[in-house]
Amino acid sequence: MGRIAYVNGRFVPHGEAVVHIEDRGYQLADAVYEVWALFDGRLADAEGHFARLERSLSELSIPMPMSRRALTIVLKEAVRRNRVRDGLVYLQVSRGVAPRDHAFPAGEVRPAVVITVKAVDRAAAEARAAKGVSVVTTPENRWGRCDIKTVGLLPNALAKQKAREAGAAEAWFVDELGFVTEGASSNAWIVDGEGRLRTRDTNANILRGVTRLTLLDVIREEGLQVDERPFTPDEAVAAQEAFITGAGTLVLPVVAVDGRPVGKGEPGPVATRLRRLYIERARATAI
Repeated sequence: MGRIAYVNGRFVPHGEAVVHIEDRGYQLADAVYEVWALFDGRLADAEGHFARLERSLSELSIPMPMSRRALTIVLKEAVRRNRVRDGLVYLQVSRGVAPRDHAFPAGEVRPAVVITVKAVDRAAAEARAAKGVSVVTTPENRWGRCDIKTVGLLPNALAKQKAREAGAAEAWFVDELGFVTEGASSNAWIVDGEGRLRTRDTNANILRGVTRLTLLDVIREEGLQVDERPFTPDEAVAAQEAFITGAGTLVLPVVAVDGRPVGKGEPGPVATRLRRLYIERARATAI
């Protein structure tokens, strides 16, 4: 069976899915997106992703295309039709189709909705986590509202390409003060020399990661200390451990930054444990 996509009210073969050439998401990046991890065919961290979607849409004055209940039904139907048990669900909502103009279109325009689903090889993902990944750093050059999950991701794409060319899995943006903000598609963490977990606070210009939020709950339940303040690449290298979080990576140990080993240069016990605990939580609470 081939992949199936949802486009503006219709389920169609993935290879035949199209959007209008004057969709504002395509022409102006006037759109937002969300990505849910799938465990056993169910949506992980569902509440957090729906809440962030609604916030992003509100910040851009784009109405919700349907009720949360209706959207949940459509997302689950997309998963069912694709017969995916473990994977990722991508949702994109644009302002809609209108004659190209920078300003918002006059009158009522119906938001455009696209949903795709793809499988993830969990065994391969676990093997990757057991080995750990490397990251490279790159200057922060994104706009000042990274808290909104928009499709305007050109700086992120360029950062990912830089990482790929260096044989790394992720790129960390570094601001003008020398601090890591976040990854191109993940939040950045370290376990510092005193054993405290550190990650950038969301008052900075970073995305309010849903996986990050769930992991904070797990960390508190485990009685671990969290310090929400920035760190430099040098501090990451000097740390006991480092890792990244996101719907696509879950909790993924980082073993090198710009070619320099972090700690012992191998996944540490904290990140490894938190990955297991996060996955257990995600599986238990998925809908």
